[in-house]
Amino acid sequence: MTLQIKLKDIVYSKKSQIHGTGLFAKRKFKKGEYIGTYEGPQAKRNGMYVLWVYEEEDADPIGRSGKNLLRYLNHSVTGNAEFDGFDLYALKKIGEHDEITFDYKEFD
Repeated sequence: MTLQIKLKDIVYSKKSQIHGTGLFAKRKFKKGEYIGTYEGPQAKRNGMYVLWVYEEEDADPIGRSGKNLLRYLNHSVTGNAEFDGFDLYALKKIGEHDEITFDYKEFD
């Protein structure tokens, strides 16, 4: 039986100096460490807390309307995390109480 770590046990949300509410680490994360999965229903259009994923270069993106704590991720060109599909990983070491950010990399 594997121990399932709940997202709320490793991250939390609070007011951000970047924008509105942000996502923060309750503990340290190592480079490459899995943080969590962006969960929510499939999105039909763009909006707040929607994450679009391009699974193939020429395919239409798949969107999810975030319903868990990862919806509070803020943008930073030098983000410390990145998505692989809907799974979030640390790009570098993230310290306890550091804000977790990623580069939105908006596509036209």
